[in-house]
Amino acid sequence: MNNNEAREQLAVTMEKFIGLACKRLPDDVLERLKECRENETSEIQKAIYDTYFDNLKKAEELNRPCCQDTGLLHFYIDCGSEFPYMGIVEEALRKATAKATFSSPLRQNTVDYFYERNTNNNTGERMPWIHWDIIPGNSDLKICTYFAGGGCCLPGCAKVFKPSDGYAAIVKYVFDAVTDLGLNACPPLVVGVGLGHNMENAAVLSKKAYLREIGTHHPHPKGAKLEKDLMEALNSVGIGAQGLRGKQAAMAVHVESSARHTATIAVGVNVACYAHRRGVITFDKDLNYTLESYKGVTL
Repeated sequence: MNNNEAREQLAVTMEKFIGLACKRLPDDVLERLKECRENETSEIQKAIYDTYFDNLKKAEELNRPCCQDTGLLHFYIDCGSEFPYMGIVEEALRKATAKATFSSPLRQNTVDYFYERNTNNNTGERMPWIHWDIIPGNSDLKICTYFAGGGCCLPGCAKVFKPSDGYAAIVKYVFDAVTDLGLNACPPLVVGVGLGHNMENAAVLSKKAYLREIGTHHPHPKGAKLEKDLMEALNSVGIGAQGLRGKQAAMAVHVESSARHTATIAVGVNVACYAHRRGVITFDKDLNYTLESYKGVTL
């Protein structure tokens, strides 16, 4: 297969995958939402969850996005160093995004900063957003597709503290960010926390954190305990689904970390709404694909 053929095949497959991922939540998110509903005792809360599930069912039946805000497309890529078509991936993703805007359809959300006009196909300057990690000695292409809606982006924040502020400052910062701003992001939320040395790497790590599969944990025992403690603290406030008082403000809290500078501790926070549209697809070197987020589904 030459590069032109590979570009077209990848674009066609990703256009279909974007259409799937904007209409159907990944299996782990659906299961967690069911658990959240079971944990609630309030009839109002149960009714909200029933509305969520009814909405998701109608999205599948009517072949429409499960939320009107289909966000901006973000692609987090793990690309093997031996994947043969690395050079055509970004062009294929831009083409897939533009075509999926009309075939899915997606709301036209992308606005040029300085011309102040809509690009009309969800592509533009550095958009869709594409983040690369290169995996040595691997020949696969793994793409995590995420729809970054406005309500979920608004609570995002990052800050750098002095080590003398201590880790208690990090916990307070995360708690305040979610309780002050997360109310309007359609809880229950997936909360991503990044711990690093500056705003940039803390923010990136927080994004990677909430893109993890629900039910996974930080590999370090202290990191896993921090996830558990933050989850319990956030759910003790009584925010509930849609902020209408219930037991679940967060359906998951994930922490990702890096080594830090001796003089800094940095924290980043990103949140995802109940309609956590995160889809993972993996291609082999021949562009055969596996849908990792959806069991028993084909494009």
